[in-house]
Amino acid sequence: MKEPFLELEKKLKVKFNNLDYLKEALTHRSYLNENKLWPYHHNERLEFLGDAVLELIISEYLFKKYPDFQEGQLTALRANLANTSSLIETAKKLEIKKYLLLSKGEAKSLSDNSPLLANAVEAIIGAIYLDMGYLKVREFIEENILYKTEKILSSKSLKDPKSIFQEISQEKFGITPSYKTLSSWGPDHNKRFEVGVFLNEELIAKGEGSSKQEAAQRAAEEALKKKGWIDN
Repeated sequence: MKEPFLELEKKLKVKFNNLDYLKEALTHRSYLNENKLWPYHHNERLEFLGDAVLELIISEYLFKKYPDFQEGQLTALRANLANTSSLIETAKKLEIKKYLLLSKGEAKSLSDNSPLLANAVEAIIGAIYLDMGYLKVREFIEENILYKTEKILSSKSLKDPKSIFQEISQEKFGITPSYKTLSSWGPDHNKRFEVGVFLNEELIAKGEGSSKQEAAQRAAEEALKKKGWIDN
């Protein structure tokens, strides 16, 4: 199995001190079921670490690059850079599918847009961080993910807090959030609204604004904070 990993190293433009990290990053849980003697763990722990490293580096980059952006804008941009679609795009660029170790069944059914490819990218980020440290993994993320930033901004496809909260709620719980106007006050020319965001019947957070839409966005942003899905 040595040559494929060395080949992938060149595509990643890194040189591992300990190639075992890369081997683990590419090992899916299903592969171990059919290869009992494979000496490495599956990649889920590295994926967990890589997700955190990716979020930190993107956050630092956006914080410094866009000093005029508000928290909601930064959150939306970070979500667009780190979401599954973005990571799958990176996986395609690096041809990760070619190197991922899967069971025969998983390998046969693996599509070009499988979330497993995004998971592998996160695991590789975790592997690079453990093996080479912060500066090297930041360099990798800048070259393979952060280059998309201006394209996302110019395409006007940036997701707002409401869209992000819906996406994560559906992913984690299979629930689509609902929004209800809780109260309104003030004269017609200066009306204020309070909107609540709900998961099923549970009120998650409230937001206030000069329109129902603005209040809903603020409620979603507050809900993301309360759920711990963005930093407070």
